[in-house]
Amino acid sequence: MPKPVASENSANTSSCLDEYDPAALSVDSARNKILEAVAPVSGTEQLALRQTLNRILANDVYSPMDVPPATNSAMDGYAFAGTDLELAQSSGLHVTGTAYAGRPFQGKLTTGECVRIFTGAILPPGTDTVAAQERVTRSNDAQPDVILLDSTTRSGDNVRQAGEDISAGDCVLKAGTRLQAAELGLLASLGIGEIHVRRRVRVAFFSTGDELRSIGEPLEPGMLYDSNRYSLYGLLSSAGCELLDMGVVRDTPEATEKAFALAAENADVLITSGGVSVGDADYVKTTLDAFGQVNFWKVAMKPGRPLAFGKINNTVFFGLPGNPVSVMVTFYQFVQQALRKMMGETFTQPLIVRAVCQSRLRKRAGRFEFQRGILTRNNEGQLIVSKTGQQGSGILSSMTRANCFILLPETMTDIEAGMEVEVQPFGQFF
Repeated sequence: MPKPVASENSANTSSCLDEYDPAALSVDSARNKILEAVAPVSGTEQLALRQTLNRILANDVYSPMDVPPATNSAMDGYAFAGTDLELAQSSGLHVTGTAYAGRPFQGKLTTGECVRIFTGAILPPGTDTVAAQERVTRSNDAQPDVILLDSTTRSGDNVRQAGEDISAGDCVLKAGTRLQAAELGLLASLGIGEIHVRRRVRVAFFSTGDELRSIGEPLEPGMLYDSNRYSLYGLLSSAGCELLDMGVVRDTPEATEKAFALAAENADVLITSGGVSVGDADYVKTTLDAFGQVNFWKVAMKPGRPLAFGKINNTVFFGLPGNPVSVMVTFYQFVQQALRKMMGETFTQPLIVRAVCQSRLRKRAGRFEFQRGILTRNNEGQLIVSKTGQQGSGILSSMTRANCFILLPETMTDIEAGMEVEVQPFGQFF
């Protein structure tokens, strides 16, 4: 373990039952302190395209080609020279061949001629216009066939120009982009089969508490199954992290110190749940206080007030509360943005919308509350939100029913049904 470091926070004590604590940071201040303290990890790797889903692009990507690579038809119809438009609408054009996608027309057109063409086929030399087949009258009486256009076709219609989507040399994706389905398709369209991405952030995590048991173990009186590690596993896996699941750590100073030392040697980030309150058996914060650096450990919010943040050597530390809803709320509001910065992902502000609240919400001033809600639209298309029911920090089912957080700032008090509130949809999360 590193040498003990004194902390200005080490003398502070509080209870999660306190309604107001002047020493607690605001949500915005805590978030800013975290983002100021973390930096992108070093290291990249080159992977096959299919392996890069949900990874962060390490370098800008420039197109090696035009997209589309050649001028082609945007629909099924007939290709001809725009200078023949008047002729095509008066006496018609002769059909001299066919152009298919992947099989270009090989002949040469002269005045008064056209080619049957299908979507995606390269325009024959000398043509610059495609008449949609629905706009054409075709006669089989003449040899060769003759088409007559209606008056709606214009010169240049229904043609995709070479490079109109992407030109060779264009920057198509910026470093810091999270690669999702659209990005994989775009890279594949350019013939790029391998790509450089940032290495995964290595995250160690464990739960604390002698009362916790793993799935499959018998529950004795007073024991609980550990749900927090599974919630964190889901959140961290969705984020694209490399995981080190350290299980349940017993409530002893020795076990906690040993777990901290192992995580500091092997991970970029350590996340714990439980043990950051002021109970006699809560050793997480005291261990960090003695062997690491405590940045802060109290935030004026509900749920999730006892939140410790600091470092052990170069390993970033998040001590999340023990209650399952508090774990998820604090991860969404603080850990998620820190991980994105450490991954080198380009920062985007979380989506927040306004909706009419359908429920009466109880709220005391002095802390920011994240109540779980269900966001929908009414018959008039207006966004409305209702709370999921009981909002206790131990009611994990409130998260399974919710699709958003109802954001209630520090200065706000009780909300009556019919009032507008700010809402943070879950869709923005990993």
